[in-house]
Amino acid sequence: MIRAIIKFILLIGIIFVLWFVTQVISGNGLEEKKTFVIKSGQGVNQISASLHEEGIIKSNFVFETYLWLKKSESSVVAGVYQLPANVSIRQLTNLLVAGPENSQKSITLLEGWSRPFMADALDKVGLSGPEFLRMTNSKLDWEDYEFLIDAPSSATLEGYLFPDTYYIDEYTSVEDLIIKCLNNFDRKLTDDLRAEIDRQDKTIFEVITLASIIEREVPVYADKKMIADIFLKRLDADIGLQSDATINFITGKKDPTPSLDDLQADSPYNTYKFRGLPPGPIASPGIDSIEAVLYPSSNPYYYFLTTPEGEVIYSVDHDEHVANKNKYLK
Repeated sequence: MIRAIIKFILLIGIIFVLWFVTQVISGNGLEEKKTFVIKSGQGVNQISASLHEEGIIKSNFVFETYLWLKKSESSVVAGVYQLPANVSIRQLTNLLVAGPENSQKSITLLEGWSRPFMADALDKVGLSGPEFLRMTNSKLDWEDYEFLIDAPSSATLEGYLFPDTYYIDEYTSVEDLIIKCLNNFDRKLTDDLRAEIDRQDKTIFEVITLASIIEREVPVYADKKMIADIFLKRLDADIGLQSDATINFITGKKDPTPSLDDLQADSPYNTYKFRGLPPGPIASPGIDSIEAVLYPSSNPYYYFLTTPEGEVIYSVDHDEHVANKNKYLK
């Protein structure tokens, strides 16, 4: 009886060892390389949880146990890693102990930036800004992305290059970075947000276009929700948006108050001259601007202005708006 129990325990042990070794040497199944960041001071459990959440490892237990067996728990080096596709736990451990390559660097694309601003940022990290502008000048080359389906055929990728910090190395191409941005947009525009867009009988293109204007108008989330309601009411009432942000998109200026000459610009993006939404997004909005369009704060206002100090002043009608301009902008 005892001998049978011992054999059974040995059999279970052998099966466990075989399973464990298989888990250590098998790839994770991911088809693309992944960027992974380990911050200074993070412990093995935190690193393991993040790796599992990103799908880089399938088992926290196997990863942590393998590190313990190799006595490498305190040897993991903080930094930015470009992990290869289908990496195994054994390969991953070797990479994390060896440390990241010195050639890795980051590029930050800010909320409210249009493609030319992004191109300038690419130039500064050694990627071609002109090539970026060329490759993002038409949505037609990127129609595998479902969220681009409702955009007109003349649309660019303006608005869809999600603003964030991206990590690159000497092997990263302009196309690789664009794919990172589009994949990020695809993740950030969740199923719940897409369902809400459908429920409101809007298109993704319309939402991103309005969100891009709001992103350039004000930085504070509460104001974004207020202004979203104002713009939506003006669209429903067939009143021009009269957004200074769209004028600056035409002129390339950053003036908080465009000149009278600027307001006469003969462009479909001139929302002082033309009613409705402009032909497309004017910048890349953050997720809070997108949410503001879908979940605006109801209010009685139809006008607003921003003071030189950054305070947003709201007006119920045009007369009150003119009075506020005379009060706060002169």
